[in-house]
Amino acid sequence: MRIGVIGGGAWGTALAQVAAHGDRDVLLWAREAEVVASVNADRRNHLFLSGIDLSPTIRATGDLADLAACDALLVVAPAQHVGAVLAATPVGTRPLVLCAKGIEAGSRRLVGEVARAVHPQAPIAVLSGPTFAHEVARGLPTAVTLACEDDALRTALSERLAAPHFRPYASSDVTGAEIGGAVKNVLAIGCGVVEGAGLGQNARAALIARGFAEMTRFGLARGARAETLAGLSGLGDLVLTCSSTSSRNFSLGVGLGRGEAATALLADRRTVAEGAFTAPVLRQAAAEAGVDMPVCDAVCRLLEGAAVDDVIGTLLARPLREEGV
Repeated sequence: MRIGVIGGGAWGTALAQVAAHGDRDVLLWAREAEVVASVNADRRNHLFLSGIDLSPTIRATGDLADLAACDALLVVAPAQHVGAVLAATPVGTRPLVLCAKGIEAGSRRLVGEVARAVHPQAPIAVLSGPTFAHEVARGLPTAVTLACEDDALRTALSERLAAPHFRPYASSDVTGAEIGGAVKNVLAIGCGVVEGAGLGQNARAALIARGFAEMTRFGLARGARAETLAGLSGLGDLVLTCSSTSSRNFSLGVGLGRGEAATALLADRRTVAEGAFTAPVLRQAAAEAGVDMPVCDAVCRLLEGAAVDDVIGTLLARPLREEGV
């Protein structure tokens, strides 16, 4: 199974490195000409993943048509651009492994729903879990969820992507894997705000726990399974991204907590904090589903420019209630 990777950022490059394990050929598509040149000439992605020596079996291209030679495609373009990129990609019946985490603005569709609309004949899988690209690329131990409704394809993809340091756990719950990855990005911004505002470890732990309750409520309303949300692609990813500045979403929240403007923090085009785009869409989707998500709503208000003290005060002033989901 020859793997093609759509997206030459840090995560796409790290997944190409995983897929190249055992000297297997991998084709990496990147939008940036300098990434294509540096991968092919120097075996490095100087722009997005500096300092990592890449496998000599990874070849980069700037032409989406070249992906027609691949047997399966890992889609690592930012969630808001997946539809446009896939529309320009020769897919046919090739499996699409979706590695972007988010909800499309406007349509409020999960990435899998976007992919199915563009390429209805392509089988869909989702790869999600607690992963930082630089650790995966360095070969540090990592476990992820690989969700696919087709049993045979799920097994084939898991076996193809598995490596001594990279362990996929199989699931048939595609919706749950997607929702965990999308919601945790928004919650990670909130945890970053706690850090930036100096609110303490108690507050961060409370936000993670109550945020997970929100993720579970929303996921169940959309047809996800509770055990998926409590697994690697939900709770596991939530814990990772809510506790480290290696998370772009957490780092965005740290800046917001310090009083910096969202527009300035989001100006760096080299990185994408998906949670900033997902938050307002998630708020709308939750309202339509009748799901209460006060933490996610608070993140939206902060991104819109509300003062940190006012937002925290509103959260703490909510009526007392029983715990439970």
